[in-house]
Amino acid sequence: MNQSMFIVWRESVEALLVIGILQAWISRQAAHSQLARFLWAGVLLGLLCSAGLAGLMLWAGETMTGPQGEWLQAGLTLLASGLMVQMVFWMHRHAATLKHTLVREADQRLARQGGWGVLLLALLAVSREGSETVVFLYGAGARLQDTALSLFAIGGVLGLVLACLTVVLLRSSRRFISWRLYFALSEALLLLLGGALLVAAVDRISGQLLAMDLPEWAYAVVGESGWDSSALLSDSHGLGALLADFAGYRAAPSLVTVLVLLGYWLWVGNGLRRSRQTA
Repeated sequence: MNQSMFIVWRESVEALLVIGILQAWISRQAAHSQLARFLWAGVLLGLLCSAGLAGLMLWAGETMTGPQGEWLQAGLTLLASGLMVQMVFWMHRHAATLKHTLVREADQRLARQGGWGVLLLALLAVSREGSETVVFLYGAGARLQDTALSLFAIGGVLGLVLACLTVVLLRSSRRFISWRLYFALSEALLLLLGGALLVAAVDRISGQLLAMDLPEWAYAVVGESGWDSSALLSDSHGLGALLADFAGYRAAPSLVTVLVLLGYWLWVGNGLRRSRQTA
C-alpha cells in the first residue's frame, strides 16, 4: 500500500505539472479554447495508452505461469528499478529547464502541426508518465498475494488524491514546501524504492536459481544468509517491514543480495555526481 501510494503520488504530480505548464501556455495563445480541447484529447489518449500497457502486462503475467512467470516478473521488477534511477538522473539534468523546454517544444509543434501537435505533445507526456507508473506498480506489486492487492489498489487511489492536494499546495503557497524541496524528497524516496525493487528482483531470481543444478558454492552465495538481525529488527512487521518496502532491508540477506545492493548505491552515487556535472 505504501509503495503504490508513493508511486502514484510522485508520477501523478509530475504529470499534473506538465499539464499545468501546457494549460498556462495555451491560455496565452489566440485560439486557446480550441487548443484546450486538443490538450485534453491528448491527455485522454495518453491515459488510454497507459491502460492498454497495464492490460497487456497483466495478461502476460497471467499467461506465463511457473518459472516463466517468475522470470517475467523478475525482469519487469528490474526494469522498474532501472527506470526509477534513470528518471532521477534525468530530472537532475533537466529539471531547471523543464518548463522552458516544454514551452519551446509546444511552440514548435503548434507552428508545424497546429492543434494536432499540441495533442501529440500531451499524448506523449501523459503516456510516458502513465507507462512509468504502470511499470513501477507492476514491479512493486509482483510479489504480493491476492489478499494484499486490494490494499495495494487503495494505496494507488490515495496517491492520486495526495497528488492533487500536493499540486494545489505547491501552487498556492511555498511557506510549507517548495518545488525544489518536493523534488529532492521524492527523488530520495525513488532511489530508496529503486533499491527495494532491485532486492525484490534478486529474491525472485535467487529462488529460481536455487531450483537449478548448481555447484555448492553457488548455493551458498545465493541461498545462505550472511547474518540474521531478526531479533533486533524483523523485516516482516513494523519499522523493519517499512524499510523492506522502501529500502530493500533484509534481516537475513544472502551474499548476492548484499553485493547487489552495494553495487546499486555505488552506481547511484556515481550517476548523481555525473548528472550534477552535466547540469
